Amino acid sequence: MKTFAPKSSQITRSWHLIDAKDAVLGRLATHAASLLMGKSKTSFSRHLDMADHVVVINASSVKVTGRKETQKLYRRHSGYPGGMTVFPLSYVRQHHPDRIIIHAISGMLPKNKLQDRLLKHLHIYPGSEHPYVKHFKQA
Repeated sequence: MKTFAPKSSQITRSWHLIDAKDAVLGRLATHAASLLMGKSKTSFSRHLDMADHVVVINASSVKVTGRKETQKLYRRHSGYPGGMTVFPLSYVRQHHPDRIIIHAISGMLPKNKLQDRLLKHLHIYPGSEHPYVKHFKQA
C-alpha cells in the first residue's frame, strides 16, 4: 500500500472559534496547537502545513491556576549586557493579552520551519469582537 501524501490543492482549511473566557491557559493552548498542526485530520502529515484557522476570543480573561498570576514571568532580552526585561503575567495580561496565548501555543508547536507558518493561522482578540464572523455564520 502506498503512503498518501496530500497535495496543497487537496488540503482543506476549516475555521475554529475558541472562547478563552474562564478557560485554563494550558488546556486551551493544547487544543489550539492540535488544531493548528492538523492532528485531527485523516490526511495528517508532519512535514506539511495542514493548519486550520483558529480564532481565539476573550484572550484577556483566560484563567491560570495556582499563583501563576503573580509568579509567572515573561522574559525579553535586548541583546545588550544587562538587557534582560522581566514582566509578570499580570502586567502582560493588562497590556498585551494576546501574547500570553501566543507564547503558550508556540511552545507546543514543533520548533522547525513550519512553526511561523502555523502561527499565521492563529488569530487572537482580547474581546469578543473579531472580523471573521462570516466564517462562523455557516453553522
